[in-house]
Amino acid sequence: MLLAPETIADFNQQHLDSHRRKLAYWTDEVGAAETIIEKLIAFQIAIPSWALGTGGTRFGRFGGGGEPRNLDEKIADVGLLHALNRSSGAISLHIPWDIPTDPEATRQLAAHYGLRFDAVNSNTFQDQPTGQAHSYKFGSLQHTDAAVRRQAIEHNIEVIRHGVALGSDSLTVWLSDGSCFPGQLNFRKAFDRTLDSLQQIYAALPDAWKLFVEYKAFEPNFYSMTVGDWGSSLLYATKLGPKAYTLVDLGHHLPNANIEQIVAILLHEGKLGGFHFNDSKYGDDDLTAGSIKPYQLFLIFNELVDGMDARGMDHATGLGWMIDASHNVKDPLEDLLQSVDAIQMAYAQALLVDRAALEEARETNDVVQAQELLQDAFRTDVRPLVAEANRRAGGALNPLALFRRQNVRRQLISERGLKTVATGL
Repeated sequence: MLLAPETIADFNQQHLDSHRRKLAYWTDEVGAAETIIEKLIAFQIAIPSWALGTGGTRFGRFGGGGEPRNLDEKIADVGLLHALNRSSGAISLHIPWDIPTDPEATRQLAAHYGLRFDAVNSNTFQDQPTGQAHSYKFGSLQHTDAAVRRQAIEHNIEVIRHGVALGSDSLTVWLSDGSCFPGQLNFRKAFDRTLDSLQQIYAALPDAWKLFVEYKAFEPNFYSMTVGDWGSSLLYATKLGPKAYTLVDLGHHLPNANIEQIVAILLHEGKLGGFHFNDSKYGDDDLTAGSIKPYQLFLIFNELVDGMDARGMDHATGLGWMIDASHNVKDPLEDLLQSVDAIQMAYAQALLVDRAALEEARETNDVVQAQELLQDAFRTDVRPLVAEANRRAGGALNPLALFRRQNVRRQLISERGLKTVATGL
C-alpha cells in the first residue's frame, strides 16, 4: 500500500505545536542540535527482507495476517516504513528466500520507493527443497566432503551475482557450521576448510565489494561453532584480505559479553564491517532493538561515534547498518518502526557526549566524572531531535502512531489475506 505525502503532512500539522514546544529547548539551549538533526537525517538503517513476516520459535509460529507474499510486496512494505520514518532507505535480501526473477524490474521498483539494496545474504544453514544435491547437515564451507563445500561456495558466488544485478556492494556470510558433541569435529581441519572456501568466495568479489564474516557463539550447534566469536571472524577477515570485515550481530554473543569493547577494537583495527541490530535477554532472542538493554545500545554507539570520528569515517556510509529481528508476538512492521526509532535515539545520545571532557576524565582517572558524562547523555530525552529529523526528511513526527491511525495492518490483510506467510523466518 502507498502512504500519500499529504497524509503524513496532515498528521504532522496536527501535532506540530506540541512538537515545537518540546523541540524549543534544543533549538534555544543546545548548540549541537542542528548538527545532530542533520546526522540523523543522513543515517539509514537497512531492513531485512526476511523480517517483514511473523517469526516463530521451535514451538510454533502465530501469523498476524497481511504478510508480504512475494519480493515485490516486501519491497512495498519497506517502502512504507521508509515513507513513515525516512530512515529505512535500504533493503537487505536473503538468497534463496528472495530471488528476484527480473533484477532490473526489482531494482526499479525499489527506486520507486526511494530504496537501495544493502548487503545480500547467503544461506547454507538449511537445505533447500529443490535444486540442492548435497545436504548441509554436517556443515557447508567446513564440510569434510569437497562436493558439499563446492556447492556452498557456488551458492555464495551466485548470491554475489544477484547482488551485482541489484546494485548491492557487499555479501554477508553467516555459517551454522560447527559440532554438537566432543570428538565430532577436527577443529583445525574445520578452520582450514572454511578458510579455503571463504578464499574462493572472496576471489569472486567485484572490486568495490566487501565480504562480511558474521559470527555466533552457539546455535544451531551447541558444542562448537566454526566462526564462534569475534576473534575467529577477525582471523578469517584478516587472512582473506582488505575487502573482508567482521559483522557484529548483537544477539550472537554469550550472556553479558562486552559488545562495546569488541566494537571499539574491531573499529580501531579497521575490520568492523557492520551490524545486525536486535536485543536479547538470554541468547539470540532477536528482540526489538533497545527493548531489553537500551544502555548497552547507547554504549555501543558511543564507541562507534568515537571510533569512526577517530578514523575520519562518514557515520552514514562508513559501516553497514541493518536490523535482524524475529517478530514472534508483534506486528512485524510496528516492531521494525520501534527498532529504527531506538537505534536513532541511541545514535543521537552518543552524539551528545562531551568527548573532550570524557577524555580528560579518563586521562585523570576520574571514574565518577566519566560515568556521569555518559549517563547524562543517555538520560537526555532526544525524541524531539529524532522527530524533527523525521519531519524535515518528509516522514512522520511519530511513525508508529501514524501507522496505527491509518490501520495499516488491517489494510494489508484486506489486500493480501489473513493467512499469507512471508518467505524466510
